[in-house]
Amino acid sequence: MVRAVDGVNIDVQPGEFLGLVGESGCGKSTLLFAIGRLLSEPAEIVSGDVLFKGTNLVYLKEKQLRHLRWRGFSVVMQSAMNALNPVLTVGAQMADAIEAHERMPKAAMKRRSAELLQMVGIDPIHLSSYPHQLSGGMRQRAMIAMALVFTPDLIMMDEPTSALDVVAQRSLMREIKTLQEELHFATIFVTHDMALVRQYADRLAIMYAGQIVEHASTNEIFDDPKHPYTRGLLHAYPSLFGPKEELTGIPGRPPDLRTPPTGCRFHPRCPYVMEICPKEDVPLYSPRGDDLVRCFLFSNEVMTNERASAPL
Repeated sequence: MVRAVDGVNIDVQPGEFLGLVGESGCGKSTLLFAIGRLLSEPAEIVSGDVLFKGTNLVYLKEKQLRHLRWRGFSVVMQSAMNALNPVLTVGAQMADAIEAHERMPKAAMKRRSAELLQMVGIDPIHLSSYPHQLSGGMRQRAMIAMALVFTPDLIMMDEPTSALDVVAQRSLMREIKTLQEELHFATIFVTHDMALVRQYADRLAIMYAGQIVEHASTNEIFDDPKHPYTRGLLHAYPSLFGPKEELTGIPGRPPDLRTPPTGCRFHPRCPYVMEICPKEDVPLYSPRGDDLVRCFLFSNEVMTNERASAPL
């Protein structure tokens, strides 16, 4: 058995933008699909709760979930070309989404679809277009428009910009942030690109090997990263401003979750590894306010010893 997501605890407030960041294979998308109850067999939720406005989604039947999906929360998949049906027009697919959850006259349905396309910056003329007739950025915007059909309280996005060029990425991110501020929906945004979410996320949760290793405000993580893995991620991409710096990256590769390392899962790659790291599971410490970090460097014992050994 592979435990792809292990002991993760996150919360998102109305109107908040939470970035979920980590390397490929760390469990980001699995966590997203678990929250939305979209896991495919043999994957399953074996323990824990998913609370949405007081309702535990884990115990709901599929019929009950259908009433919440799209209305309460929706998901924007990673690849819009694969998520959209290639043999149906954009308008037909938006109509399908509406009809699955609400009876609406065709004229009203077309008006609503046109409004949503305009909202995400697409000319309503493209309601009659097929996915292959749209650019990658337009397809991704069409997916976001479909997710907004009933103006849900939460929209989860699984790397929606990964297949786009840098200019299209920035344009789409600005569009998402503007819509979020106007409609006040919460967002969980999955990405491996910390630079991309720096300007848009209120908080960041850093994942490694199925666990959250650091959770803090975006400014705090960029100004003073605590976990060695977070520091490694920040040193692995170039800055657009300031003097040139050598990129150091992170040595090694993420562990195989079929046989994860004992103790701290990052210890085989960590430059600050201590004797205790391979021996004991690491709890989450709170070194500052509500910030959380999963690292023995921030245990009271280690911090006390460091202070005691510091020169006067």
